[in-house]
Amino acid sequence: MRVYFCTNQRVQSSVTVYMKNLAAADFFLCLSLPLRIANYASSSEMMRNIYCSFGATAFYINMYASILFMDFIAANRYLKIVRPLETHSLQKVRTARHISAATWVSLLATSSIYLILFLLTSWGKIHKPDKIGCEAFHSPSLSVAYKITHSVSMVLFIFVLVSLIALYWGTLKKVRKAQMSTQATSSSHKFRKSKRNMLVLVLVFCVCFVPYHLVRLPYAFIKPQTKLCTAHAFYVLKELTVLLSVLNACLDPLIYFIFCKAFRAQLCLRKKTDSTRDSDDRGQQRRMSNMLTYIETKISTLRRESVI
Repeated sequence: MRVYFCTNQRVQSSVTVYMKNLAAADFFLCLSLPLRIANYASSSEMMRNIYCSFGATAFYINMYASILFMDFIAANRYLKIVRPLETHSLQKVRTARHISAATWVSLLATSSIYLILFLLTSWGKIHKPDKIGCEAFHSPSLSVAYKITHSVSMVLFIFVLVSLIALYWGTLKKVRKAQMSTQATSSSHKFRKSKRNMLVLVLVFCVCFVPYHLVRLPYAFIKPQTKLCTAHAFYVLKELTVLLSVLNACLDPLIYFIFCKAFRAQLCLRKKTDSTRDSDDRGQQRRMSNMLTYIETKISTLRRESVI
């Protein structure tokens, strides 16, 4: 957040715009975690109502924002590799800003349906003893909206996953073609680096989000028809995959570092500044030590002369 929002970046690109939005999504996701922690730490019905309405909504908005912005970054890099001499409309800064704004508006509008239904039909209701999690507060209409929302989210996730794999496969084919041709070694190295960067993006995406979506849809549809002990097992498994999805906020700095020159430049500048400051401190300590040694030598010399 400091690099992207508190430093003066003279040149901006579409990737930088998407990186800023990805960093913002990670930041807001972290802000929603205290409500999640408080929900588990407290047995208060009010706290559970607050988390299941506002906290869960904010959590999932920022999770799917991260998913979409990672896909936009991959598509942008793919176009830069496949069409290095052209500037596609999707690579323009203005288009990236419009896409980012439309993404946030769409996510907020979709999530608002769940939030409004919860406030109108489920807020303050006594939770059902035969259900666990936020579903214990769901009214019949909210339960239907909950299933529809997760079905749409699953379709969106599958689309993003398939597109990421396709983009990586296209990048891999371009790299192989560059290696087989008579292009310069520097260009081949650049393509190999782009392939590695895309691979890191795909791996972070799969590690964080694939396990959650493998469990999320069965949890929403199968769990209500199961016994309480089986439902609890589903719930624990779902919470473990949520933990993996939150890990995305810890792994995204890898993406910032390998995809953004401004981010690397800021880190390198900070490192150089710290090393320079350390060397200056060591030099000052040596000078002080030498001065003290000189003063002690002079004092001992004067004492000997006075005795003589």
